[in-house]
Amino acid sequence: MTVTNYSWSAPLRRERHFGNRVVDCYPERPANVFAMLSEAVAHHPDRTALVCAGRRLSYRALSDEVARVASSLAARGLGQGDRIALLLGNGIPFVVLVYAAAQVGAVTVPLSVRDQRPGIRHALVNSGAKAVVTEEEFTSLIPDAGDAPGLAVRISVGGAPGFEEYEALFAAPPLTRTAETGEEDAASILYTSGTTGVPKGAILTGLGIVHSATNFVTMMDLGPDDCSIMVVPMNHVTGLVAGIHTVVRAAGTLVVMREFSVQPFLETAAREAMTFSVMVPAMYNLCLHRATLSDYDLAAWRIGGYGGAPMPAATIERMADALPGLGLMNVYGATELTSPATAMPVAETARRRLSVGLPVPGAEICVMDETGREVPAGTSGELWIRGAMTVPGYWNNPEATEHEFVAGFWKSGDVGSVDEDGFVYVHDRKKDLVNRGGHKVFSSEVESVLTAYPGVFEAAVVAKPCPILGERVHAVLSIAEDGIDEDRLRQHCAGNLADYKCPESFSLQETPLPRNANGKIMKRQIREALGFT
Repeated sequence: MTVTNYSWSAPLRRERHFGNRVVDCYPERPANVFAMLSEAVAHHPDRTALVCAGRRLSYRALSDEVARVASSLAARGLGQGDRIALLLGNGIPFVVLVYAAAQVGAVTVPLSVRDQRPGIRHALVNSGAKAVVTEEEFTSLIPDAGDAPGLAVRISVGGAPGFEEYEALFAAPPLTRTAETGEEDAASILYTSGTTGVPKGAILTGLGIVHSATNFVTMMDLGPDDCSIMVVPMNHVTGLVAGIHTVVRAAGTLVVMREFSVQPFLETAAREAMTFSVMVPAMYNLCLHRATLSDYDLAAWRIGGYGGAPMPAATIERMADALPGLGLMNVYGATELTSPATAMPVAETARRRLSVGLPVPGAEICVMDETGREVPAGTSGELWIRGAMTVPGYWNNPEATEHEFVAGFWKSGDVGSVDEDGFVYVHDRKKDLVNRGGHKVFSSEVESVLTAYPGVFEAAVVAKPCPILGERVHAVLSIAEDGIDEDRLRQHCAGNLADYKCPESFSLQETPLPRNANGKIMKRQIREALGFT
């Protein structure tokens, strides 16, 4: 079934892009990434743009910092099409560099601070990065000149031997010119989380970023009075697009936190009158378990976006009781989709908890079988997704591009379905299905039952090798410190699942499950830790 959705009342028109794609686009839109900032500065120069570690920058002040850094980048020979890698944690420098690079027409390559030297070297070499900006604590991860010969410029926030000081970039006069960057040109290269094989560099274009940011603004009804707190990493698609670019597109305020911690987050949300958030379900669950929400003035909080996993029914109910003015919105996307492909209308969240929502404006979703044919509504297959937000391919990797893209559709690798009403469901990754003696078990269904049990924060279902049945269902759980009753948990599963779907073994831990920055649980890492390879 093919679904094209216009229920968000977005004005769209069909346009030809990337040679042979025809996609729905917003007819009135900024020309590129830098134009989003320019529009915010022109219309709301004195609004607060960024808040971080005691600093507050208006859009006028942010624009000045961006222009000075852009001038320094240009003075170091960085310009149109050059790749600038960013190995930075959440902070003002990351935001400034994203737009400074855009002003000179350069391409940012955000890198994960959780990665190790081999992965960082791969991204630097594969992207052909000409410069890297990092922080003092991460300089040891940057390869030597012999291992990354194209890396001509090395800059560090806080300074480090062999690196220029980031702070020195502000000595330059503001750059007054702006590169003429086409919206189909690369704006950022984001390396996939590497759940399979060598990470691939997805090419995020200006068109895709502007379209996705506009989608968030449209679906969440955002404007200059809105405020969000950045608690997910900026160096992944959620933080970059749903966070930075969406807030700038709305000319709102972005409050930056280095990492998520319940009490500081809620204190900041109350102090800054946060209106919308984008987090993973576990973060909402932790807020409920580790704090009393009524102790904080959260009246302004009206939209709670989440993704990476279904929201437990108990969490939805408790959030509704604690914050009746908060609407929860499930959002499904990927790096290759420049963030969102679907979103759930807040009025439908509780009723359709296991759905990831409707296609966002401009998204076209097909459910395909193994032979490349569409399947009927309600039937499972692989989700193929096309739209202005779908990346044109992978950087310097034509083989992967040819394999994973067909006629502008990205083959997601997710097994899902679309019901008669057009709501999309993601059942599992193709590689994460458990085949128990011929019975196919969707891990998302089992995980949903597990997270509904009191004291279970997160759940990951993986296949445990079995010489008789091939695979058995094993569950890894992040639980409350006071533990859970495993026998009662088994009874809970038996009352809600077919017998072959019930976990036959458990691994229990009090620490969070490993997730990538897009909120998805890293099941390959879990399988390796358990020896299930």
